[in-house]
Amino acid sequence: MDEVEEVKKKPSYMSEHKFLLLIAYSIIVSLILVGISLEIYNESGAAQLDLSRPGYRSVQSKAITNDNELQTYPSTGTVTLSTVQQFEAIYNKESQQVTNIDAYGGDPLNPDALEISTPTTDQ
Repeated sequence: MDEVEEVKKKPSYMSEHKFLLLIAYSIIVSLILVGISLEIYNESGAAQLDLSRPGYRSVQSKAITNDNELQTYPSTGTVTLSTVQQFEAIYNKESQQVTNIDAYGGDPLNPDALEISTPTTDQ
């Protein structure tokens, strides 16, 4: 009878290695999901839009950017009343553009609403 009790008490392989199996299954699932997402990335055409890829370095300079419109504020320097006012002016201008988007009406993901539509040239 003691032999039967010993056999019952011995845990199975699965119960002894639950943590390692959990890690292995997690890695397998994550690799499958990454593979699926990379396939969707390539098939959807989004990969061709990614100008940071090494194959597109030659056309990076031809991309149209509106960096001239965005004012930046220096991260170093002294804090004076004029610098605080300058920062507030830049901040208020940018925050106003964000709060003007009506996220609950119309089409909030419209390129015109997001200000990413094709720029017009005045030439």
